[in-house]
Amino acid sequence: MQLARVIGSVVSTQKAPSLLGKKLMVVEPVNVDGSAPNGFTQQEVAVDSVGAGEGEIVLLARGASARWVFAEPNQAIDLAIVGIVDTIVP
Repeated sequence: MQLARVIGSVVSTQKAPSLLGKKLMVVEPVNVDGSAPNGFTQQEVAVDSVGAGEGEIVLLARGASARWVFAEPNQAIDLAIVGIVDTIVP
């Protein structure tokens, strides 16, 4: 799993059938202190399973783990938001 900050959302009228009805969010990986890993930022699109909002720190799952979060069909899912972080204690 990885920490990330939600920085926006994606609206897509044309998409794979397995993404219909699913909320797509733009996320940016962060370190525990909130800084960008390796000093640079990389945005990605994740499918939201928990109702995350912009500005929240979330937990991400990738690959097959991300697909297991959702009921079938889920073929087009490679990155999923699986939790909203309340606090981090390093």
